[in-house]
Amino acid sequence: MLQCVADMNLSTSYGRVGVPRQLVIKKDASSIADAVDKAGLILPLVAKPLVADGSAKSHELSLAYDQYSLQKLEPPLVLQEFVNHGGVLFKVYIVGEAIKVVRRFSLPDVTKRELSKVTGVFRFPRVSCAAASADDADLDPSVA
Repeated sequence: MLQCVADMNLSTSYGRVGVPRQLVIKKDASSIADAVDKAGLILPLVAKPLVADGSAKSHELSLAYDQYSLQKLEPPLVLQEFVNHGGVLFKVYIVGEAIKVVRRFSLPDVTKRELSKVTGVFRFPRVSCAAASADDADLDPSVA
């Protein structure tokens, strides 16, 4: 879906729409670090399950901070450059003419200190699922 948004080139006509760079890994965790290098992705990386079937597993995200930890990930997955976003994301659902936007809690922002000191893979179960609704959250206006 992100590739479709990137291909629309919305940032030139509707304001800034950023699309994080991503890479699909279908198998062989031992080759992930080389694929990340070749693609030029910048750590930390969010690892998302490739299959999004509504199960608890499909909402489990991981944040990989260093090259060594990439081999600990379990393909098939999508690796995506992490972008600080205030710990909230907006999901847009469109069916015909009906549009629904919901706020979901997401991964927390990563500080510069964390980037310089933290290593490994951190797992975040059930991120951005319906149970993580942020619709009633008191958000910083810059995030909202």
